[in-house]
Amino acid sequence: MLQDYLEKKKDFRHASITLIRSNEPTLLVTATATYIPIDQFKTIFNEITSWVKEHGIRKLIFDKRQLTVFHQPSMEWYFVEWKEQLFDLGLTRHVKILPSDEVFRQSVKIGRNKINEAFPNGRFHKMEILYAESVEQAVAL
Repeated sequence: MLQDYLEKKKDFRHASITLIRSNEPTLLVTATATYIPIDQFKTIFNEITSWVKEHGIRKLIFDKRQLTVFHQPSMEWYFVEWKEQLFDLGLTRHVKILPSDEVFRQSVKIGRNKINEAFPNGRFHKMEILYAESVEQAVAL
């Protein structure tokens, strides 16, 4: 059972970080609020950077199902700055679990397309970005 492999690492006001102990150690960041302000978003993902450096994490799962607000500046920072740095540290697989809200999903798609067009040579393009509907499915990818 998946619960047997979960080890909570840190709680933030708007999210939590959990280590999934398996053949491929994986970090799971779970949004616990409907919106993550950009300063908190950066704090959370900078904490993930430390874990990737220290433990050689190659896979990250971002469970966004609690989010109801899409924030383009956060997404741009996440792709253009954070993912660039993390790719260099060996994080190569990123699995996202989106809310079922179709407007949110379309906003993500549009936002990602804008970033892809603005930064065609970004190293984040080399990162394997996958989508899942549950944590269990994301772990299996």
